[in-house]
Amino acid sequence: MKRTLVAASLLVVVLSACTTMRDPMATDTASGMARVAPPAAAQLVDANGAPIERVPFVSGVSSMTVEKLAAAQACRGGEGAARVTPAGPVEVYRLRCADGRTFMARCEMRQCRQM
Repeated sequence: MKRTLVAASLLVVVLSACTTMRDPMATDTASGMARVAPPAAAQLVDANGAPIERVPFVSGVSSMTVEKLAAAQACRGGEGAARVTPAGPVEVYRLRCADGRTFMARCEMRQCRQM
């Protein structure tokens, strides 16, 4: 009895692993139609055809200070001030304003000024 239970459990584990490792181009058995993988996101380019690099959001030690500077200039953003340079004594921050403008600030030893 125990061997049957162990064998059934092992069979369930193996079959569940097999269903998660199916070919993404395989046909769907319910509809009989081939499944297609979604297309890769197209890379953005500027007016001259040069690729535009997306910079991930990284907060820094002076993010709050830059957000206060931006608020004084009537610039409020949803995500907040992101550091665009490596961490160090001099950092540059960017904040996307709600009206589409970009607010940039340079912070040296946590003393920030608008660029």
